[in-house]
Amino acid sequence: MKAVILAAGKATRLRPVTLTMPKALVPVANKTLIGYAIDVLKSAGLTDIGIVVNDLESPIPQALGSGASMGVHLEYIVQAEQLGLAHAVSLCRDFVGDEPFCVFLGDNIFQDKMEQLFNGFAESDDESAIALGEVSDPSRYGIAEVTPGRIERVVEKPKDPKSNLAIAGVYLFRASIFDAISRIKPSWRNELEITDAIQTLIDDGHRVRPYILRGWWIDAGKPDAIVLANQLVLEELPYTPAPEGRDQIIGRSEVSHRVILGQNTQIIDSVIRGPVIIGDNAVVRNSYIGPYTSLGDNVQIEGSEIENSIVMRNCVIRNIPGRLDSSLLADNAQVVSAQRMPATHRLILAENSYVQL
Repeated sequence: MKAVILAAGKATRLRPVTLTMPKALVPVANKTLIGYAIDVLKSAGLTDIGIVVNDLESPIPQALGSGASMGVHLEYIVQAEQLGLAHAVSLCRDFVGDEPFCVFLGDNIFQDKMEQLFNGFAESDDESAIALGEVSDPSRYGIAEVTPGRIERVVEKPKDPKSNLAIAGVYLFRASIFDAISRIKPSWRNELEITDAIQTLIDDGHRVRPYILRGWWIDAGKPDAIVLANQLVLEELPYTPAPEGRDQIIGRSEVSHRVILGQNTQIIDSVIRGPVIIGDNAVVRNSYIGPYTSLGDNVQIEGSEIENSIVMRNCVIRNIPGRLDSSLLADNAQVVSAQRMPATHRLILAENSYVQL
């Protein structure tokens, strides 16, 4: 069975981070979102994976390449116009052929590895199987109405939802989905909705099986959701003793358990309280790094405090008064305090930036 990861969206809700970085490459606990999707597929034995991108010049093919370093084989499929999830799936027919296949949204992250969703599907009588998660506001999602062992109806963002089971972005299909997609019409958004294609399967009398997710799942479409996903992943780090390497822990530093330090990273006269993950070649000096923080490679933090945040590669944070909290800094960002009068704030911000002073 092959798999397809959909990663062609523009991710406007996550700007300005995604002005230069596809959402699928945004790191959570120093691993890309799409990396978590690949891990789930690998654990299910699916290693032949197509990734739908908006352009072959996208950073995604450049970052992932053939997939050999991750133990998978990757091919890239171009969706030049974003005309809906069903449209993206339709472009994958040549890649998957007539065999059963998985569709995985590249911006979702799950606690559940979903083994029971994948096991036995190819040999079953199910025409499709869909991962569902309980949500508190079902009117914001595609919702499934279920009876034992069967999805009876799916509705996109219902005004009067009959269920709180949201379609969570992992689907198993057979080749019949391509015929179903060919028979649906664009929605009011002028997109081909995957929910309409699934409903067509149901209306044709096919059985679509529900799989109810265990544990948390995050649709990582907004900065707050990315920060929450980072917290949840770090929360699951297994116990590790406090690092003690003299070449890394320097001066009057205090580093707790569940702190992961990358190669050549140095903690100098600082306090680190886990769970925290820090990439390679980072320097933390005279600073406090609090729980649920991820620092990428080559980050420099000096004279500052930060917790519950994601700081991506090559960022600099220096001499910031107060504590940074629940923050998301994209690659190469710099947050520094002026060291001379007048003590003013100087901001250079991209579209949809947010600053709280």
